Amino acid sequence: MQKEINRFIKIPLVLSVVALISLGSGCNNTGSKKSSGKDEKTLPQLQTPDFNADSAYQYVQKQVEFGPRVPNTPEHEACANWLEAKMKSMGAEVIVQEGKVTAFDNSVLNIKNIIAQFQPEKNDRILLFAHWDTRPFADYDPDHDKRNQPIDGANDGGSGVGVLMEIARHLKDNPAHAGIDIIFFDAEDYGTAQHRNLPYKEDTWCLGSQFWGKNPHKKNYYARYGILLDMVGAKEARFFQERHSMDIAPGLVDHIWNTAAKIGYGNFFVFRKGGYITDDHLYVNEYTGIPAIDIIEFDPASNTSFGKYWHTHDDNMEIIDRSTLKAVGQTVMEVLYNSPF
Repeated sequence: MQKEINRFIKIPLVLSVVALISLGSGCNNTGSKKSSGKDEKTLPQLQTPDFNADSAYQYVQKQVEFGPRVPNTPEHEACANWLEAKMKSMGAEVIVQEGKVTAFDNSVLNIKNIIAQFQPEKNDRILLFAHWDTRPFADYDPDHDKRNQPIDGANDGGSGVGVLMEIARHLKDNPAHAGIDIIFFDAEDYGTAQHRNLPYKEDTWCLGSQFWGKNPHKKNYYARYGILLDMVGAKEARFFQERHSMDIAPGLVDHIWNTAAKIGYGNFFVFRKGGYITDDHLYVNEYTGIPAIDIIEFDPASNTSFGKYWHTHDDNMEIIDRSTLKAVGQTVMEVLYNSPF
């Protein structure tokens, strides 16, 4: 995936004048939502389940064992079948949204967005999402001979899905007040290959979320808010407040970061602005109006804005850390079960 500051060019962080103006204009945006029709103050307090980091780790590892999950490959198909079956076994009503999208090189990708619905009868809904595909290139690998080979995507792809699967495991026996939708978006990471010096093309990333945004699984679909998890499993990861998220729903971002601090994970969730990162949350917000935010690793000291493993063959299980998975998963669960939003 190419996360970047300025419509997708993940390069050193130098904010443009336009970006700074956008940040200022977004300060009054409270991330308003459609009313759920309920007075949440009357709802009973729920006990937040314990997020099991070992379980989440195993979900990440299982994905990696399939091999790189690149569209149009047998590994991609096998993983999709497993994800569908696992989410059904957790009590979800699952829709596999199939479609065709055109990549930056004009190749046609057969994609599958996997949509798991918990308490689908409820109109009041919350959306959690991550991408499950992996990068078909290792653009930034130090070994130039390996740059055209697909990566394992343990963190960039596997970690967000693994955390959401562990959350899903609890939803059958521990339902939240709202209905929960978990979407694994496809073809997020099939954007322009940076090492090939190709001209930049708009909207070549996040193809699965763009497809879903134009063709939601339910007519007029809406959720109170959406949370995207992207690269949430690496050792010593830190999560800054992504700037588009702050423009879209600053109140929700602050609530999540405050929740992390309250339950003991403030060392992971940093109260500082990160970069402007084009990711699935932008297309969800653009096409549906849902106030969606991004929890994503950010490294201001890196020339890519992310860890050294990013878009290299070092993005494997060796960098996945249970403590990071726990920090993100437990924080999201606390928000999910006891959020005022």
